[in-house]
Amino acid sequence: MLKKKEILVLAWAVVTMAVISISGCAKDDTVTVGNMITVTKAVSFSKDLVPLFATNCAVTGCHVQGSIAPDLEAATAYNQLTSMDLYNTGSPTSSVIYEHLMGTLTPAMPYNRPTNPQNINGYVLAWITQGALNN
Repeated sequence: MLKKKEILVLAWAVVTMAVISISGCAKDDTVTVGNMITVTKAVSFSKDLVPLFATNCAVTGCHVQGSIAPDLEAATAYNQLTSMDLYNTGSPTSSVIYEHLMGTLTPAMPYNRPTNPQNINGYVLAWITQGALNN
């Protein structure tokens, strides 16, 4: 039979292990849709999305000033997406930008480029799911 002191030590060890286990499981929002790569980090608009837009969208003849709206150049991208109502934080997968990236709205984006280059779909969905912050 266990003594009182041994029971207290055992209970303390169990509680300590539970606290360590729970705190070690923290992570940012995870978004998984279809066969996209899972995004498990907080998505920064300026650090994650703007470079993806610059490579895949804000290119000559596409989403740049004086061409096809929205203008996804670094200085205007967030305001354009917001003012044109192209994302919906209440229903991220119903967002216009996301539906174009997934090809459920035509034309599929990025136009004449591989689908989901550099996991742009996953990053955009994660960003919208996380509140579409201008960060």
